[in-house]
Amino acid sequence: MSKRTSVRAAAAVLAALVLAGCGGTEPLPSGPDPAEPARPVGVQDPAVLPTSPVAPAGSCDPRASFRPTGALPPAGRMPSGSTMARIQRAGRLVVGVDQNNYRFGYRDSKTGNLVGFEIDLARELARAIFGSPDKVLFRTITTADREAAIQEGRVDIVIRSMTMNCDRWERIAFSTEYFSAGQAILVAGDSPINGIEDLAGKKVCAATGSTSIRNIAAKAPDALPVSASDALDCLVLLQQLQVEAVSTDDAILAGFAEQDKGTKILPERFTEEPYGMAMKQGATDLVRFVNGVLDQLRSNGTWTRVYETWLSSLGDTPPPPAPRYRD
Repeated sequence: MSKRTSVRAAAAVLAALVLAGCGGTEPLPSGPDPAEPARPVGVQDPAVLPTSPVAPAGSCDPRASFRPTGALPPAGRMPSGSTMARIQRAGRLVVGVDQNNYRFGYRDSKTGNLVGFEIDLARELARAIFGSPDKVLFRTITTADREAAIQEGRVDIVIRSMTMNCDRWERIAFSTEYFSAGQAILVAGDSPINGIEDLAGKKVCAATGSTSIRNIAAKAPDALPVSASDALDCLVLLQQLQVEAVSTDDAILAGFAEQDKGTKILPERFTEEPYGMAMKQGATDLVRFVNGVLDQLRSNGTWTRVYETWLSSLGDTPPPPAPRYRD
């Protein structure tokens, strides 16, 4: 057995342990961290996909959301007839999240509870509506299911590393930006691939329904895009030598590199990926409320504290992304 094969085999075992700890389908224990049973995580057959261009950006500013209206209402006293009042009557804020994105949204292997940067932000929204960070029901969803979960009313908000872009604004609404990412490439530590120009003829994995798969088609038209149901599944395919690279947001890849020391992230960042919290079109009152909460988290230091709790391994703590508004 070659050195590379033995290293990759060991890494595949690591990935299996990660999936076992973070991707289980059993219901969580009772307590203040409720979640619905997760859908099984399955890797699609690594078939090569046809390429398609990135949707035209048009003239919109994808980072610009709806301005908060005045001071936030007191927790537990949401305005009558508002979307927030409906959520309050339901008893819990329902949030679509990831369970496999290390540091952002994943299951603690010791407790089974969902934890991470995005999980803590969801709890802050629940605190603003109910006065308690525990009044939240997490529903784990796939990348491809994010928009449908919103449009079908299965969740109130999606907080799942979702890039704000003009194409998506046509179907859903976003908060202001809460995290700034950029697309990059992860390869095996001994890979000869040094940049996006080396991807011609190479199988590159990204999650189904992500902007990453379209960006690869646009930026590296001679690459062979491969789809998996979750970005973590792409890491498994890399470890099994079924693909030669994984491409998604740098923050997600940083978690992969922490989990598998036999991989490396290439230095180039070839897109901007602003993350926003996604909500149903027409629920503008909820969007304005969420933006008011985000403004508060930026100004009172909570965003910085949550970042440093979960994402300090990314380097120096940046300032929170500045809000931009369209009205």
